[in-house]
Parts: sequence; structure tokens; C-alpha cells
Amino acid sequence: VLDSLGAPTSMARLLSLMKAGLSSPAGTGASRLGRWVAKEDDDAVYLKVPMPGLTKEHVEVRADKNILVIKGEGEKQPWDGDDDSAVPKYNRRIEVPADAYKMDKIKAEMKNGVLWVTLLKVKEDERKDVFHVKIE
Repeated sequence: VLDSLGAPTSMARLLSLMKAGLSSPAGTGASRLGRWVAKEDDDAVYLKVPMPGLTKEHVEVRADKNILVIKGEGEKQPWDGDDDSAVPKYNRRIEVPADAYKMDKIKAEMKNGVLWVTLLKVKEDERKDVFHVKIE
């Protein structure tokens, strides 16, 4: 198991880890989760999550209120015997400020054992928590 479903990591922390010393110049990070990439631009945050041995049928991505949940579990093979640790598993929870991202527009694609997740940002003029006050 690469990560248990403990306390979620905040999106801000995830991105700061990518920019800090835990990341290489290419923007990849290594942790007990293995190698993953988080990049950000003005429009979205992009996550690249390697999940070797898993296909899209083995992976679940969901937004649960303001938590992005990424789970994956492979199938037990006959040669694994009673060794449950041989089954590839992945569990990750990322706390996302729901007012800053379009939680209903999250995109996920699985290609060659790599999960690509795109979280679109809410533009300043689309935000419902920003009110412009008319000055009289």
C-alpha cells in the first residue's frame, strides 16, 4: 500500500512540495507514494499519477465535497499466494478548495499505467464568493 486513506493532503501543500526541495527541476516529486507530478498554470492543476499494473477498470477518481479521492487496486494473481502486499494498491486523498476549482468538471484519463487528472480552476469572474461592491 503506497498511502492509506488517512488525513488528506491539501492541494496547496501538494503544489508547494512540487516547487520545494522535494521536487526535481523537471517538476516531479518522490514520496512514499512513488513518483508523481503536479503542475499548475492559470487554467488548471494537472496531476500525473503513475499506477503501474493498473488499468482504468481498477481505478476510481471522485470528488467527495472538497476532497479529491484517487483509489486503485489491482487483481491478485495466482502466484501471489497469501501475500496481499503483492497486489498493487493506491489510495490518495487531496483536499481541494471547492470554491477555487470546478469540482464537477474534473477530468481523468488512464494511459499505460499512468493516471492523468485535470482540475480546472474557477476564473475570478466566475467565483461566487467574490463580490464587487459598488462605491457611491
